[in-house]
Amino acid sequence: MKTAAIFLIDGFEETEALTTVDILRRGGVVVTIVSLTGNQEVTSKNKIRVRTEAMFDSVKDEKFDMLILPGGTLEIANHEGLQELLKKYNAEGKYIAAICAAPAALGKAGVLAGRKAVCYPGLEHHLKGASKGSEIVETDGHITTAKGPAVTPIFALKLLEILEGKAMANEVAEGFLIPLVYKN
Repeated sequence: MKTAAIFLIDGFEETEALTTVDILRRGGVVVTIVSLTGNQEVTSKNKIRVRTEAMFDSVKDEKFDMLILPGGTLEIANHEGLQELLKKYNAEGKYIAAICAAPAALGKAGVLAGRKAVCYPGLEHHLKGASKGSEIVETDGHITTAKGPAVTPIFALKLLEILEGKAMANEVAEGFLIPLVYKN
C-alpha cells in the first residue's frame, strides 16, 4: 500500500488539497493530512477550516512514498522543516509533487534544478533552477508540478498513476466522470 503526506498551512487552496486527497484515497493510497501551523486545525484561503490528521513534527521521520504540497499561498515555502524534508526526499529520488504557488517551495529548496516545472501563472520566477514546462501538469523525474486549481483532478490522477499505475488512475477517472479530460 502506497503512502503520501499532504502538507497544509494557513491560506492553502482547498480545491488543490482536498480534491487531491479524495482522488488518491479513492485509488487506495493512504494519505496523511499534515499541519505545518502547529495547530491541528488549518484555515484555507477561503476561510474553510480543516482538521488535519497529524502535526509536522510527528511525521517528519516517517517514510512516505510521496510528499504533496497544495498551493494557495507562498508561505508554504517558508517552513524550515518542510524545506529540509524536501531536500532529503529529493536526494533520495523520492516522489515530490506541488501545485499552484507551492512549486515555489521546491524552487527555494533547490530541488527543481535542471528540471521542467510549472506553477500558477506569474510565479515562474520562484521556480529557481527549472525550465518552464509546457504542460498543465509536468512530471520530470520524481518531481511533479501543476499550474493551479482548475487542473487539480488531472494533477491528482497523475499522482495516482505514479503511485498505483495507469489502470487505477483510469478507474478512478472513470468513477469521477473525468475520462474525457484525463487520457494517458
